[in-house]
Amino acid sequence: MLELYHGINSVCAQKVRIALVAKGLQAKEHIVSGDQLFTPGYLKLNPNAVVPTLVHDGVPVIESSVILYYLDEVFPTPPLMPVDSHLRARVRLFNKLIDEYVHNYCTVISFATVFRPTLADKSEAEREAYFAKAPSKKRSEYKRDVVKLGMDSKYVVESIEFHEKLLDWIEESMQRWQYLAGDSLSLADIACIPYVIRLDLIDLSRMWENRPGVAAWYRRMRAQDCVEQAVFQRMGEADWAPFKKLGFDPWPQVSRIIN
Repeated sequence: MLELYHGINSVCAQKVRIALVAKGLQAKEHIVSGDQLFTPGYLKLNPNAVVPTLVHDGVPVIESSVILYYLDEVFPTPPLMPVDSHLRARVRLFNKLIDEYVHNYCTVISFATVFRPTLADKSEAEREAYFAKAPSKKRSEYKRDVVKLGMDSKYVVESIEFHEKLLDWIEESMQRWQYLAGDSLSLADIACIPYVIRLDLIDLSRMWENRPGVAAWYRRMRAQDCVEQAVFQRMGEADWAPFKKLGFDPWPQVSRIIN
């Protein structure tokens, strides 16, 4: 039996939901957010107090990239890892880039744009209480700075630089294949697409207007049933609301960083 603890707008959870749909798997779902992440029951499953957590036959598996590899090993059909060893290494490199850099900086650009008002409206004491709960002090540092400074935070510059690196890698792949690690969908595509969707949702699709390969890959991924079902069909009115209330255009500042 599979169970998935997740959040609709969590990019890491989106990866896992995409993989589950791509493999034709169903999981009993539990939506977990806010203080629910810090309850003793959930912390027993995931000591990092984040989503997603996959539970398979009663045993929890944590960290989204680890979950992706786990699903492909335990449920090998259809395969989401290439046969060629060099391409398999490429899948792991994309996941490594996401895990080590892009994910944290997705948090930065997301909080600098759509999620900032939620914390900015709280008192300083309430914000500090929220930051104190976070399992990663570094991520709290990011959030504290972007809540205070918005797009003027120094971390926004770093965020754009690492997202540019991701887009460059995607563009390079498109010069050779239809997907990121060969000519079929893989865990590299599944790992990366939520982050490019997030850029699109915060009005930063112009970051790839001069990258035709990225644009083609994005269209191809948006046309995938697994992406449509696992991401867009899961978003209700409350999930769309932060993006529809962005309230400003982040592109002028982002374009200055890029140029």
